[in-house]
This record gives sequence, C-alpha cells and structure tokens, in this order.
Amino acid sequence: MKGLKKRRRIQVVLVAAVALVLATGLIGYAMRDGINFFRSPSQVAEEPPKPTEVFRMGGLVESGTMVRGQGETVTFSVTDGGASVPVAYTGVLPDLFEEGQGMIGTGTYVNGTFQATEILAKHDETYMPREVVDALKEQGVYQDPNGEVSEN
Repeated sequence: MKGLKKRRRIQVVLVAAVALVLATGLIGYAMRDGINFFRSPSQVAEEPPKPTEVFRMGGLVESGTMVRGQGETVTFSVTDGGASVPVAYTGVLPDLFEEGQGMIGTGTYVNGTFQATEILAKHDETYMPREVVDALKEQGVYQDPNGEVSEN
C-alpha cells in the first residue's frame, strides 16, 4: 500500500512537470511574432538586421528629410545623432508627427531602408519614448525639455 501511494505521487509530479513544460512551450510559440526588439539608428547601421526580422526603431526625425511621395507614401530619415537611417512608410502619419520630433516605428530593414508598418509619435511637448531618450543619451545628444544638453 505504501509503495502504491509513493508511485502515484511520483506520477502526479511527473504529469505536472510535463504540463508545465508544454504550457511554457506553447506560450513561447504564441509570442514568437509578438516580440519586437528596439534598436537605435546607430545599432541598425552597425549591425543591419535580416530583412525578415521585425523590430522597432526610434530616434528624431531629421529636419529637411521628409518627402511625401505618390499617394500615402512618406520617406524621411531618423537619427540618434550617431547615424541616420532612411525610412519609408505608407499610410497616414499621426497628427503630431513632424521633423525634429521623436518617433518610434515598427517594421523591417530592407535594402538599406527601414520599411515601417507602424509609426508612433510624441503626444505632447515633453514626451519622448524611453527607448529614444536612452539611445540619444548614449550618443550624448539628448536635450531635456528645458533645452539643456545632457552629457553621458
């Protein structure tokens, strides 16, 4: 009788462990396309990602680079002070999107151009995405809302 209870307890623990591993695997499989890593323009220029990799890139929209093409296509460059990456986006830009402001885009890097599928822009005078602020601080060109340059 004692041996049967011990064997049953071991079986329950093994079934629970297998269920836990299976659940973890299913969660990881479901999230494989939902995780987008952030990169700054300098990181993209140094180590270009594969054309199939979807990632987020952010920085400041370079002044004088925005060109509205045929239809809804817009091209511009994004910089973090260290490198500049051309961006192409087809769609309607957010109302607050403009040159010299912070943005984050989601998309792929194909033939030297970031092909954005989604563009996010600031929502007030002082907001800038955390990833963009961190990338600009790394380059030593971040300006706080009061206009002072932050040195690293």
